Amino acid sequence: MIYEQKFLLALFFTLISEVPVVFFLVRYFLKYKDLKIPTIMFVGILASVLTLPYLWFILPAFVVNRITYLIVGESLVVLVEAIIYFKLLKLKLLDAFVVSLIANITSIILGYLIYGI
Repeated sequence: MIYEQKFLLALFFTLISEVPVVFFLVRYFLKYKDLKIPTIMFVGILASVLTLPYLWFILPAFVVNRITYLIVGESLVVLVEAIIYFKLLKLKLLDAFVVSLIANITSIILGYLIYGI
């Protein structure tokens, strides 16, 4: 499988693992009941679509070590996605960070369990 196909598979997997987590956390755990379901889903999708290409196509040019790549890459992704949730969903900053962190940890753990990545 070529790299771009692997990316598309990773994007699909990221969306199906992170977006439901974002939705559940925002709507039911943090109780932002005023946010409409399509809005939460759209912003969850947008956050992943904006950050995953960076992780796959930009960061590898600068970081070769796998552990450093994971720490630096995921840290930046969590921060950027938290800003997206903060700005677009109008979540409190700490809530946005928690949502981003939990969603990304979920997809990392599921990715390792399913794909052994």
